Amino acid sequence: MIKTQFNELETVVTLTLGDGNGNIINLDLIQELDKILRSFANIDTLKIIVLQGEGKHFSFGASVEEHQREYVQYMLQGFHKIFYTLKEISIPALAKVSGQCLGGGLEIALMCNFIFADQSARLGQPEISLGVFPPPASIILPEKIGLAKAEELLITGRILHPIEAFQLGLINKVFEDRETLNLETNQWIETNILPKSASSLRYAVKASRVKFNHILGNFLPQLESIYLHQLMATHDANEGIEAFLNKRSPEWQNN
Repeated sequence: MIKTQFNELETVVTLTLGDGNGNIINLDLIQELDKILRSFANIDTLKIIVLQGEGKHFSFGASVEEHQREYVQYMLQGFHKIFYTLKEISIPALAKVSGQCLGGGLEIALMCNFIFADQSARLGQPEISLGVFPPPASIILPEKIGLAKAEELLITGRILHPIEAFQLGLINKVFEDRETLNLETNQWIETNILPKSASSLRYAVKASRVKFNHILGNFLPQLESIYLHQLMATHDANEGIEAFLNKRSPEWQNN
């Protein structure tokens, strides 16, 4: 489910996620991705990880089926390991975004140091429409774009076009189409990353994220606990998931 491609000198690795359709992030993909990322810690030459989706989209997000009450603990805890792993290995990471980049897909992109997108990109955290919330994004978005704008996106679930996302500081660069995105990303890496020391780049990531990593490490476990033990004990969180799976409108009880 994940294609791994190194360049000749093993300074750049490209990870392509998914199935070429919606690139849904399920537990199998999560475990595979975490294992791959952990293996990169021992590649001394590696200077940057590039993440992209197979086909037209980055990812429609995490598996809704696996957010049902009987599965959600395994899904959520496994998913959060990816964020801890990226934090620990501290290798620069860049997300290349085309098409839909929603929910858990956007959260993975947000954990990267850079997000480049083309005009087809659509980015958002629509979890609230299912009666739930995104733990990693609830921490990362305020750090990246400020509390006021982050709250708007998290509480409304509104989807962003790439120009607005760029203006908010959510993404770093916007290109006209996917071909240009690929070409310009490669050129940017060659100019800005490859001339640098691989070990020094990792220390630069650690240094630039010293506050960010402290916040993530301290508050993500708290939000995970709230999600599993409080949110999932409500009627509406479970109703939102079931309604989505059954392709009907949710019937909220407001509790």
